[in-house]
Amino acid sequence: MANLLYPELSYKLIGILFKIHNKLGAGYQEKYYQRALEKEFTINSIPFKREVLVNLEYNNEYIGKYFIDFVVDEKIALELKTVEFIKKKYIHQVLAYLNSTNLKLGILVNFNCDSLYYKRIINPKAFKED
Repeated sequence: MANLLYPELSYKLIGILFKIHNKLGAGYQEKYYQRALEKEFTINSIPFKREVLVNLEYNNEYIGKYFIDFVVDEKIALELKTVEFIKKKYIHQVLAYLNSTNLKLGILVNFNCDSLYYKRIINPKAFKED
């Protein structure tokens, strides 16, 4: 556990995700899980931002934007899905978010399954020395 990034916050967060999945189950739209998560963050006094705008740049020029579902305590990018299964593209999506924001940890969650699926994703670029 010593090498785990943000162990206490991660543990709390995963517990909340399981609580929501256990109460709601699978089958709802993503927005309902987001709303439940906001309520749990507030109840548990966990700082968060929802739908965080990130500008995408290429050669220091703006080329687009996207939104991260949640940034938790300025440390963890949290991406929610309600899909049949997690594809590689969703993992790459979270890696792109981490790269753009310099956050070290992302958690990808799928609520649309019998048992909650989550994957911790580490930003390898956040640990490289210049």
